[in-house]
Amino acid sequence: MENVSYQRFPTVRIRDMKDDVMKFELRDTDASVANALRRIMIAEVPTLAIDLVEIETNSSVLNDEFLAHRLGLIPLISDRAMEMRLSRDCDACDGDGRCDFCSIEFHLNVKCTSEQTLDVTSHDLQSSDPDVVPVDSAGRQADVSGFDPPEHRGILIVKLRKGQELKLRAIARKGIGKDHAKWSPAATVTFQYEPDIHINETLMESLSLDEKREWVESSPTKVFELDPISQQVVVVDPEAYTYDEEVIKKAEAMGKPGLVEIYSKEDSFIFTVESTGAIKASQMFINAIEILKSKLDAVRLAFDTEEADDQFGELGAHMRGGGM
Repeated sequence: MENVSYQRFPTVRIRDMKDDVMKFELRDTDASVANALRRIMIAEVPTLAIDLVEIETNSSVLNDEFLAHRLGLIPLISDRAMEMRLSRDCDACDGDGRCDFCSIEFHLNVKCTSEQTLDVTSHDLQSSDPDVVPVDSAGRQADVSGFDPPEHRGILIVKLRKGQELKLRAIARKGIGKDHAKWSPAATVTFQYEPDIHINETLMESLSLDEKREWVESSPTKVFELDPISQQVVVVDPEAYTYDEEVIKKAEAMGKPGLVEIYSKEDSFIFTVESTGAIKASQMFINAIEILKSKLDAVRLAFDTEEADDQFGELGAHMRGGGM
């Protein structure tokens, strides 16, 4: 048994892919790998977010801390995040924001001069890097008419009345969702086991048409359907099954236990990934795989080190600089 290999070769099949939503199948692996990918996408894929705010003038109704919190939650385009440095690890600056390796500088300077209430939005943030802007500002064209429809006005920061002013400097830094939710690139990441549904055709034939229809309707979701031509119950959408066991309970109540058997495939998962817009959903998945690979490499290195210690004893620790 010592030579038995437990190595597996997971496969991925993309079902649907858009900039902000991705749906795919992960097969030939187990729940530990699926959950590791999910947790990394939520908490360990880095993005950029405003982390330091220096307010020069604020005569709005919101206090400085409230404004800083709202600014931090504005998602920023973070395509560069993987290659940037964490500010705590950057040796090229002192963390004041004037560093191309670890930070991006933003400025906001708005004053209301009319009787009409002025909405200050994410579009008013001026970035030092044209590639790092609020997600709703990317590719936005200025409206020459001076009027934007509500969906194009950006993320609201604060409202100003006549005479009120807001002037500040903000620094965006690289971070991960494990440190603060504002750095998480994921709106939602979910996976479910792929269901395997088997109908006992012999028992099903013993039901009347009304009983078949009643049994089909007992499912909260549209998993089954009564074929109008053949009058047979067919599975139309197995993935709609929510493991509520309603159809199993209904079959037992009808005196037909075993009418349907539903299993979850232990090595097949269906993922749905939604992005905040900071990075594309597909890029979030790719980055998560790279991070998982680096974690596994670290585990392998630690394991190899332990084996060396077992083989060479204190000499192995001494060779790594641990002393005798």
